[in-house]
Amino acid sequence: MAKKRLGLKQIRLLFVKLVLSLFLLSVVWVLLYRWVSPPATLHMIQRRAEAGAAGKPEPEIKYTFVSLKDMSPQLPLAVVASEDQLFLLHHGFDFDAIWDAFKRNQKGEKIRGGSTISQQVAKNVFLWHGRSYVRKAVEAYFTMLIELLWGKERIMEVYLNIAEMGDGVFGVEAASQTYFNKPAKDLGRQQAALLAAVLPNPIRFSAKRPSGYVRTRRARIARAMSRLGGTTYIQEILPEEDEN
Repeated sequence: MAKKRLGLKQIRLLFVKLVLSLFLLSVVWVLLYRWVSPPATLHMIQRRAEAGAAGKPEPEIKYTFVSLKDMSPQLPLAVVASEDQLFLLHHGFDFDAIWDAFKRNQKGEKIRGGSTISQQVAKNVFLWHGRSYVRKAVEAYFTMLIELLWGKERIMEVYLNIAEMGDGVFGVEAASQTYFNKPAKDLGRQQAALLAAVLPNPIRFSAKRPSGYVRTRRARIARAMSRLGGTTYIQEILPEEDEN
């Protein structure tokens, strides 16, 4: 019995050490990306792997990380207007949106999510895509970490750099060069709204050849940007030289 109890104690100790090690590793990982640009994301790697598994040519990954000050302020405004209008107010989760999405999905309506920009960053940078309670729990954990250790400005900066905006086109700089032949800092309201319009499904929707649905969505986003009061709505996360 003494040996058995000792064995259980050892198992518990190993479990505690494992949990602590994973916790410390996750904190170090998140802190590293607080200052260092992610060289790639798990979503980029997954996209290439999925193409290879399906026997399709691996998509060319276009990805150039730029700072928020090297982006047009219309870009963060566009994604806030389209994806998460409470971004500056919540602490990572919009519980009303989550509950609304749950009710709609329970009724059998078109599946929709209630993910905030913070949750999307946690999912795309640190996790694999998929639907499971375990993945959602880990996503919630990383969402809380980046809200605590990064802050809103860095979360927005990373989001605008890693969001897929076309087949293998990641981030606003790559998208701006690909679709408009100019840097992200030179985009206007309509162009920023167009990039935001394809975010729900960047493989199906195209910023290069926008469908009627995408053009309608772009117009709706542009109107929302105006209703929010323009870039003054997101002034607190804009670099100083862009505040005016």
